[in-house]
Amino acid sequence: MAADGKSIKVKIFGSEYPLRGESEELTKKVAGYVDQMISTIHDKIPEQPPLTVAVLSALNITEDLFKERERAKALTSLLESEVTKIGEYLDRSMNPEAE
Repeated sequence: MAADGKSIKVKIFGSEYPLRGESEELTKKVAGYVDQMISTIHDKIPEQPPLTVAVLSALNITEDLFKERERAKALTSLLESEVTKIGEYLDRSMNPEAE
């Protein structure tokens, strides 16, 4: 979370944390996602200590982030390809003698 902005209290896995963020809504959404992930992992393996649950949750969240980055990269590449095709089509349409 960014150091700017006002302090926002959030609850994650039963503990309250004062966080600072640029957007209260985003900070709460992020904290809610972390809390949900920790709770999901804890429900699956309740015998594990909280640190293990937190580390496994961090790994799952990071995996989600990496997958989303790859998806965004693929979509950006596809979009760039389509824009290039449209540009070439427009060039041919506006200057048919050049072919």
